[in-house]
Amino acid sequence: MDLAEHKLFAAGLLLAATLVLAKLVASVLAPRSGKRLPPTVSAPPVVGGLLRFMRGPIPMIREEYAKLGGVFTLNILNRKITFFIGPEVSGHFFKAPEAQLSQQEVYQFNVPTFGPGVVFDVDYSVRQEQFRFFTEALRVTKLRSYVDQMVVEAEGYFSKWGDSGTVDLKYELEHLIILTASRCLLGREVRDKLFDDVSALFHDLDNGMRPISVIFPYLPIPAHRRRDRARARIAEIFSTIIRSRKSSGKSEDDMLQCFIDSKYKDGRSTTEGEITGLLIAALFAGQHTSSITSTWTGAYMLRHKQYFSAAIEEQKEIMARHGNKLDHDILSEMDVLYRCIKEALRLHPPLIMLLRYSHDDFTVTTKEGKEYDIPKGHIVATSPAFANRLPHIYKDPDTYDPDRFAAGREEDKAAGAFSYISFGGGRHGCLGEPFAYLQIKAIWSHLLRNFEFELISPFPENNWKAMVVGVKGEVMVRYKRRKLSVDN
Repeated sequence: MDLAEHKLFAAGLLLAATLVLAKLVASVLAPRSGKRLPPTVSAPPVVGGLLRFMRGPIPMIREEYAKLGGVFTLNILNRKITFFIGPEVSGHFFKAPEAQLSQQEVYQFNVPTFGPGVVFDVDYSVRQEQFRFFTEALRVTKLRSYVDQMVVEAEGYFSKWGDSGTVDLKYELEHLIILTASRCLLGREVRDKLFDDVSALFHDLDNGMRPISVIFPYLPIPAHRRRDRARARIAEIFSTIIRSRKSSGKSEDDMLQCFIDSKYKDGRSTTEGEITGLLIAALFAGQHTSSITSTWTGAYMLRHKQYFSAAIEEQKEIMARHGNKLDHDILSEMDVLYRCIKEALRLHPPLIMLLRYSHDDFTVTTKEGKEYDIPKGHIVATSPAFANRLPHIYKDPDTYDPDRFAAGREEDKAAGAFSYISFGGGRHGCLGEPFAYLQIKAIWSHLLRNFEFELISPFPENNWKAMVVGVKGEVMVRYKRRKLSVDN
């Protein structure tokens, strides 16, 4: 090494030593925050956390929960996501006011789909008024009329099946549920005249919501361009329908009419754009949950014959009291079928992650008694898919056991209010939960009363690649038409 190289090497060592010393001095002199921060997931710097998350959030949560407990933080690029797992720590997640934990920042990727001026594109006060419109559209008097339409759709759809055959249950239920949603939510005009057009447009909207959309919702990719074209065309269709209804003075019994008639507290009526956006949001919220859960419910009942038999016996008991009639009140009597649906939802909630943005520092306490301070600016997350299978809440949590919700067991209540979170909870619980249960009950009541089934394909798996985690592949069943009677 010559003199010039030696000087350069010495200067490099001196610079490195100076930087290390400066960092040490800074760490010593820096004021301590005193915060008891959650443990951090171990991952390589910069993109390590992102890679772990993208490989599968549920395996990552499972591994870190076992190591770190119910509260831990994952660093993803420049964001910190703090997970709350279990009812002991998720209370604040579900009950905190919007000023502390909000949805708007973390769900901005929905705006291109739902459209401007609705839900996550408006401030909290306006969003609350729009949620009031949803509540009014889903009150019991409205649900009664929706059930009548659900029953008509189910009877009409399954009348086209033969006396026996083989079908993909997943495809059939998906198609029926979009028909039912069109009639109850989007209106008679869409269901009777524009169903194929609107269904194709909603397909493009749905496919325009990709994992990349969460980070870059306006990225100019083909799926986003198709989404935007479909959104514009849907707006045109509903503007025409809304104007026609208003000019004719006719009133229909559907969610579209509820939104047309809705008014804000200041007396302002909803605009055509707002009505369209609210309808899209309603369809997105309901269609996936109902189609996915109805498929899982059927698959599990056919795999576990004792529950299929119990559901049939319940139908016989109800038919002995009410005959062949199906309405809102009769569906509400079906506790066995309700538990079968609820258990399928526990095992397979379509939304595997729920998110909030923290605007204030706050403290949580784990079931072990550890206290952690959650800083302002963190994204806070919980996972129904993981929390619904915690073994200290549910006995044999990976087993399909609808009776765990029966009187005397009620495992979903044992550890507190947020032991079962398939529909969220607290301030942001799902407004459409009653609608979803009624829709699935109406479909399966008709199937149980009119068909015998056999599952002939392998039991399905989760489709983890989808934004809303559904059923992977086909669910093939063999059916035979038969009429259930009280005596057989």
